[in-house]
Amino acid sequence: MSDVLLDVRGLRKSFGGVVATDNLDLAVKSGEIFAVIGPNGAGKTTLIAQLAGSLRSDAGKIMFDGRDITRLAPPTRAARGLARTFQITSIFPEFTALENVALAVQAHDGHSFRFWTDARSQARLRDPALAALERVGLADRAKVTARYLSHGEHRQLEIAMALATEPKMLLLDEPMAGMGADESHRMVDIMQSLKGSQTILLIEHDMDAVFALADRISVLVYGRALATGSADEIRANPEVRIAYLGEDEGAL
Repeated sequence: MSDVLLDVRGLRKSFGGVVATDNLDLAVKSGEIFAVIGPNGAGKTTLIAQLAGSLRSDAGKIMFDGRDITRLAPPTRAARGLARTFQITSIFPEFTALENVALAVQAHDGHSFRFWTDARSQARLRDPALAALERVGLADRAKVTARYLSHGEHRQLEIAMALATEPKMLLLDEPMAGMGADESHRMVDIMQSLKGSQTILLIEHDMDAVFALADRISVLVYGRALATGSADEIRANPEVRIAYLGEDEGAL
């Protein structure tokens, strides 16, 4: 498929006798939201770490944007457009939302942190930072010090920081964890607004959010992809329902 942005083939990682990812194949198309779900211990977090490069794979190949990135370090993968939110960035609590995103722009552009005021005063840093905040619904919170933002707003800010680096793909590892209902709905709206313009690989336990957002879903069980398809196809798959029975009978 010529529109495939991320192509994973035969990915494997084991920890002693425990196989976390087992000859896993995945293909994510440009512009889609691709969700990975599965019971606890299915290998989802290991997969994200392998894709981001923080965990070296035992076997397999990871192709991203037509290039083999299997052995590349995390910073090199990030420079090529693969952004792992909530782990590739750190929020500075004493700086405003705008300053945090401007610093992400500065780092992506390869500029040194000569002085913090560079990141909040220069238009070449401030303008894209404001645009990123606008995309995640935080434009009106730009001047608020990060420590005073809510948990949900912190997650929004981290996505803004990732978007400011102009990634080709976002790896989102449970972005709605710890959120209340209102914050979760806001995050769904944000990701819905990114749909089509931003490729996203999403790991999330909130099935309502997954089914509302995902173009395609892959179900991991013991490190293998049990099924891949649309939300309707996954809902109707009897093997998927059985795989979830032990964790949450009503999950699907």
